[in-house]
Amino acid sequence: MSIDSPKIVLVAITKHGAMQLKSLADKLPAAEVMLAEKFSPLVQGIQNNITVYTGAFKAQIPALFNNYDQIIFFVSLGAVVRLIAPHLKSKEVDPGVIVIDDAGEFVIPVLSGHVGGANAMAITCAELLAATPVLTTASDVGKTIPVDILGRELGWIVEAPKINLTRVAAHVVNEELIAFVQESGAKNWWTRSTPLPKNIHLFDNFSAVDLNKYKAVLLVTNRELEASIWQELSERLVVYRPVVKP
Repeated sequence: MSIDSPKIVLVAITKHGAMQLKSLADKLPAAEVMLAEKFSPLVQGIQNNITVYTGAFKAQIPALFNNYDQIIFFVSLGAVVRLIAPHLKSKEVDPGVIVIDDAGEFVIPVLSGHVGGANAMAITCAELLAATPVLTTASDVGKTIPVDILGRELGWIVEAPKINLTRVAAHVVNEELIAFVQESGAKNWWTRSTPLPKNIHLFDNFSAVDLNKYKAVLLVTNRELEASIWQELSERLVVYRPVVKP
């Protein structure tokens, strides 16, 4: 997926969906459009690239998954779930999938909310449509640290086994005590409008952390870590690298 300029497609298979699609397409001129042939007259005048399909819509899903970073469906949530289910692989490679209802009232990120960027895209779409974003990702609902993508907009690279990301993310959203140690990198990593949660304690030096007190450690550093640190913290450590190593 391209983080800087994701490739976006807007998809509609109903009359009302096509009408809502046109409204959003006008505001996202770089997005591409796919819709059923019989509804193509409803989007005349938009500047977006348009793909018209005929036949069963489910035949289009493989191409959508292969060619786009963000897929925005103007289709019912249940239908989208059934359509995409056979094509799911993992959050590391699946595109962001978003559903917008036919009335344009609710915008729901369905798949790859964090890593795939669907949550952020849903918020953008909701703002453009004056709709309500419906976020269900625990870190977003709880307004806490998104462990798997923290600092991505700053160029940080996450370094940790997958099990660490899963376990540490659970500790964060369950409001366990978390040590956030920042030895390098930009300080403006907290971008939410709400205060940093009270269970996140800040340090500027790893040696100052009582490892017996904290359930997990988030460490922002460019120094090499001894194997003993990874072993001691087992599944409790996630490291962020502010500068990509040559």
